[in-house]
Amino acid sequence: MNGTSTNGRSKDQLIPTNTVSTADGQRVRARIEPSLPVADVIHQLCVNLKMPEPSSFYALRDEDSELVTDENLRKKVKTKAPLQLVNAPHIEAIEIVDKLSARDENGVRHSLPRLIKYIREEAFAETFLARDGLHELMGIIMNHQGNILASALNAMQNLMELDYGWSTIQPPFISRVVQILSNHHSMINVCRPATAILKRLVEADPRSAPQNQNVASSSKSVPIVEEGSVFRYGFDVVYDIMRAERGLMDTVVARLDSPDSVMALNSMMLINSLLSHATDLYWEDLTTTLERLNVRKSVTRLMSSHSSHLIEDLTSSILSFQSALVRLTFRKKTTPVNPEDDPAHEQMMNAIWNAAKLVEEYDSEGIVKWRKLGFDSEDLTKEFEGVGVLGLECLKSLVQDNPDFFAKAVLEQISRPYERRCPVARASNEVVELLSEHWEIYAPGYTTSTTFIPLFLNFPKVHALATQFFLRMWNESGAAHGDFTRVSALVRSQVKVALRRESSAQWHEVEASFVDSEYREVRDRQMKELEMEDDILTKLPVRRNLRANLYKESFEFVRSQRLQCMIQGAWFVNGIPLVIPPGRDPKKNQRPWRFMRLDQGMKYIHYTDTVSPEIPIRNGLEDLPDRIEVASITEISINSCSTPPNLLPFTDLPPLLGSMAAPYSFSLLSREGSLADQVAMDSSRWADWTDGLNMLRKDGGHVATQETAGFVHALTEIGLKIKLLDLSGEQVEIPSSLYAGPPPPSNDFFFSDLSHES
Repeated sequence: MNGTSTNGRSKDQLIPTNTVSTADGQRVRARIEPSLPVADVIHQLCVNLKMPEPSSFYALRDEDSELVTDENLRKKVKTKAPLQLVNAPHIEAIEIVDKLSARDENGVRHSLPRLIKYIREEAFAETFLARDGLHELMGIIMNHQGNILASALNAMQNLMELDYGWSTIQPPFISRVVQILSNHHSMINVCRPATAILKRLVEADPRSAPQNQNVASSSKSVPIVEEGSVFRYGFDVVYDIMRAERGLMDTVVARLDSPDSVMALNSMMLINSLLSHATDLYWEDLTTTLERLNVRKSVTRLMSSHSSHLIEDLTSSILSFQSALVRLTFRKKTTPVNPEDDPAHEQMMNAIWNAAKLVEEYDSEGIVKWRKLGFDSEDLTKEFEGVGVLGLECLKSLVQDNPDFFAKAVLEQISRPYERRCPVARASNEVVELLSEHWEIYAPGYTTSTTFIPLFLNFPKVHALATQFFLRMWNESGAAHGDFTRVSALVRSQVKVALRRESSAQWHEVEASFVDSEYREVRDRQMKELEMEDDILTKLPVRRNLRANLYKESFEFVRSQRLQCMIQGAWFVNGIPLVIPPGRDPKKNQRPWRFMRLDQGMKYIHYTDTVSPEIPIRNGLEDLPDRIEVASITEISINSCSTPPNLLPFTDLPPLLGSMAAPYSFSLLSREGSLADQVAMDSSRWADWTDGLNMLRKDGGHVATQETAGFVHALTEIGLKIKLLDLSGEQVEIPSSLYAGPPPPSNDFFFSDLSHES
């Protein structure tokens, strides 16, 4: 390991000195050549220290037990990290499996913490699995309680972060994890890993396997499950077992209110994963169960929590829940209503009819029933065509929560002349459309909300308020049958005003905005809005169809752009966490700059730390020896760290106190803590990485920055105006709806040539 350079200077003067200790108490100082393979370094150390076993039996670890590899040796040498010569991973794995199989409680208790630490290492995991360690670990989980069970579950959770090795898990083991989770008396340190294990099993869907990525979106494609693949479980397998355990979902939702932020976080992530991976088989059962348990209310309480620590940990997952709820809402909106074939739909419509307290009649067209409620026909599938089951559920909720108002409103309209009646049911569906437009329920999986929107979680309540407002505007404006679109425009304007501060507005403020606003005030404001808005954008067919398609295209474009920027790489400042862990001194960091790049496979973030951002970084990954696994990132926390003191003047970032968050800071968090604390140079770089990483998440990502949301909206609006150039011509009037008229009674007609007439 020592030598002399060609210019006459000793390499000892150039190579840093590391301290190496052994299990038997030996402690030596060694100058390690960082370009050597780790195996050669270990061999020379074993020779010099006269170790009793072959060098293949040993490995090097740092003081945090991180294994020294060819990839990180250079970093360990440069930082003069204290090293330990210890058992090689495969030797450690053999010893631990032997201790687990002996089932001696004391031996098991002392072996599990080592298993938790080492199981993620490939060399350790391969030997552990080859010696049937998975079977031994599952046996401990099946038969132990208390702290041993908690440690075993943590080890299993870490093992399942690998994409191999646990394909032999069987339903009895999943049932055991479900039972542990459903037990109200289970300790928090037991529930945390149990929740994470179920989440991982849900995500291990055959369609998530690498070979099935291209067919994952096709419902008709049969995914390929390779022998030995861990992608053989998924939502149906797990949820089928969860349904059999009575009260499990009640417990999961109840734990959202847990004072332990990690427990609430894990429960939130499990619910998100279930919603993101739900299949047609159990989708309705899951959503009905969550609605029955009022999960929206629990999440709303989390949003309004005054515990800054809780909000910081859960913000990302709450936003992901909002995204999942957008997908759920869109699916309901596009699910047809069919009372003839679906008993649930028939039951809801019967409840609505009974609440109206009306009697069926007959006219020349046949039975008059649903037309009395304000529909245009008796064909309910057609009447709910634009709003689907979402519209039906909102109408049912309106009736159920205030049956007297509904019965009175319907009776009042029927008592009027036909031309003066407000079609109550049609108004309800129109409000559903307006709220869907406001909350951008355009397509599954696409949402740019960057803040909490608790009012969206109360969609039915907001719908009820807006529907009552619709009826009041109809009455106060003296509207007639042809004024439906005009009243709808008034309600659309009021929705914008009432929900403009929805992330912070109190419910009573929203309620007052709908209840106390006068017609003349709303009309004057809406007329001013029309002066500033392109008339063509107020046309319903344009606004609701063309904009939805362009919004989806814009979202995908921005997502692709963010990921490409991450693949190109960028410079960041190594930030200081606002809460510094014990024993960590930020002033000791002599390399305050970090270059990070996402690999082409989007599985790892490769990086290097330097003293200056002017150091050239080549394309590829050769200059980036360290890496972070994307799958290990559970949260992307923003505004989470500060800039270090005495930062070299390569940036315009303002100097901040250690307790102040830098404006473009973010942290990549795992279950064990922070993987990286970075400060971006500008808002664009910050948006690229925070939103890009969120969009890569398996449990349904979300947009976290206003910049990305603004890009999506700007592209949508620009695209919309460009498309309209093909439609508008010389300001030709575009009708709000098209009526083809009746067909000719016969073919005895011809087209007149008007050009020859004077």
